[in-house]
Formats: sequence, C-alpha cells, structure tokens
Amino acid sequence: MREPFPFQQGPVVITGASGFIGGRLRDALLAGGADVVALRRPGSPAPRAGRSEIVDYADTAGLRRIFARERPAFVFHLAGATKGVTYDDFARANVVPVRHLVEALGDTPPGLVRFVLMSSLAAFGPSRPGAPHTEATPPRPIELYGQTKLEAEHVLERAGASLPWTILRPGGVYGPGDVDYFELFKSVTRGLNVFFGNEKRWFSTVYVDDLVSATLDAAHADATRGKGYFVCDGTPITWETFQEHIVHASGPSSGRRVRTLHLPEVLVDIAARFGELATRIDGKPRLFNRQKALMGQKDAWTCSHAALHADTGYVPQVDVAEGVARTLAWYRAERWL
Repeated sequence: MREPFPFQQGPVVITGASGFIGGRLRDALLAGGADVVALRRPGSPAPRAGRSEIVDYADTAGLRRIFARERPAFVFHLAGATKGVTYDDFARANVVPVRHLVEALGDTPPGLVRFVLMSSLAAFGPSRPGAPHTEATPPRPIELYGQTKLEAEHVLERAGASLPWTILRPGGVYGPGDVDYFELFKSVTRGLNVFFGNEKRWFSTVYVDDLVSATLDAAHADATRGKGYFVCDGTPITWETFQEHIVHASGPSSGRRVRTLHLPEVLVDIAARFGELATRIDGKPRLFNRQKALMGQKDAWTCSHAALHADTGYVPQVDVAEGVARTLAWYRAERWL
C-alpha cells in the first residue's frame, strides 16, 4: 500500500475501527500522522493505538458534545451490521447511526473537510454478467442489508450541501484479517475446493489495502464531494478463478492435493434454513440465511471503478493473485491456518 495522505488538518474520527476494514484504515491514518479518535460501542474492544470514545449512537446529544470538543476534520463511518434477524436489526445498525451522526455534525463548528460513509455494492443489488454497475445504475437491493445501506446513503443525500460527504461502495473486500473469505482459504488448506453451483458466477473484488487507499484519496479530493462511488480492482472474476488462485497459492507449501467438489446448490438453501432455525431458537443472528443464499444465487455482483478513477486517479495496486497470496501468508503468520 502506498504511503497514506497525511490527514493532519485536525482530528480524524472513525467508527468501526475494531473491524476488518476499519482497523486497516485506522492504522493507515495513524501511519500518516493523524490524530485518530475511534468511536466505539460499550463492550467493543479499545483500539491498539490512537484515542477512543465510548458512544451510544442513539444519543445525539452525546455525539454532539464529542464533535464540538474534537472539531474533527474528517469523519469515517465504517460501523454497521452485515447480519441480523429483522429489518429493525439492520436499520438500528446501518441507518440510525448515520442519521444521528449527521444531526450531531450539524452543530459542529466549521472545519469538517469530509464525512465518508462506507456503503456496499449490496446497496445497488446484483448486476448482469458483462454489465457491471456504474454510478448511473438505478439501485435495486434485494435483501435487508443492502436495503438499509441504501437508506443510509439517502440520509447523506438529504443533507445536501450542508454536509461535505462522500460515499464508497466496495465490492467483495478481502485481505489480512477478513473472516468471511477465510472460510475458503481454510477449506482449501484442508484439501477441499468446494462449489455450490456458483463457479461460473461473477463478482467484483477489492484488496483491503486498495480500498483503504481509495478511501483516503476520496476523502481529500474536491471532486468527490457530494458523490458516491463503486470501488473494485477493475476486472470482474468468477468464483472458479478466484478459488483457483487460493488453490495455487496454497499448493506449493502444503504438499497436499486439493480436491474440487461440485455440490448441489440446493444444499445452500437447506443450510440457510437451518441457520434461520438456529436463530429462532437462540435469537442470535447468523450471517448465513435465506437472504444471503438469494444473493449467492445471482449471476453477477459486479461494478466499475471508472468514476472513482476519473475523480481521484484511483488505480488498484494489488491484483487478485497477489492479494490472495498476501492474505494466505497473513493467515499462516497469525496462525489462523
């Protein structure tokens, strides 16, 4: 990852700093000499470096006091929820905090350069093979996570020129510290490369450090104010090719033959129903449910980063082969594998 832009105009407030993407962004900001203040919910772990404040996102007055005291130059909002049981679960995590952060910033003294919202490709729904989403594509989310991410975007859009905002919508983010794609790496390490009818389906990826670089550049560029952008590494990829990269990266050092299994897609639906049944029993939301299964059944989840390149010069530095190799090396170094 290239050297981060030195965000030294004033304090930088970040939410979601204990997460996968937020942690990498926080580290990049600290490396650039920024004074980083992480907002975290009660019970969320304190960051390894930088300052932090415990907040209740429903407490607009408390947020207002923090902003008035810190006078942030940048606010990066990455906190949210990818799993839940009901619409209200997702709305409380993905929409309400944005609304209250925007309300709290309304009384903040001048000096805010940018409010950056990390949204998702899911806010626009699936694409068609060979036709990646652009910023002109009408958004059509198909499940609650994407729906509430789009609603959060609308909160910023309604703020208009009163708030300097930018929205980023990454594709599938992978890299060191990710727990979702990790399951593929773990399976391959155990000798199995498994597909559930999805091997020819397309998606857009982005290596986490490229996303962090794009985020820093977008937060500073004048041209990105009041706009939303897709972020990806450029060329859509099939699950078959992505997993081939994992197999290739894993093979030489493991000495283990990797067997490819093509299992019926109906097993995904069965597993999703069991996930929802378990949730009804213990009340704990699972990442895997029928809504996520529906997402996996679509032929393409792809986007173009052409608009972001035009406005910031964004060019991804890590292709999938290198990104997979770096990610695997991190999993091994950290003894995840």
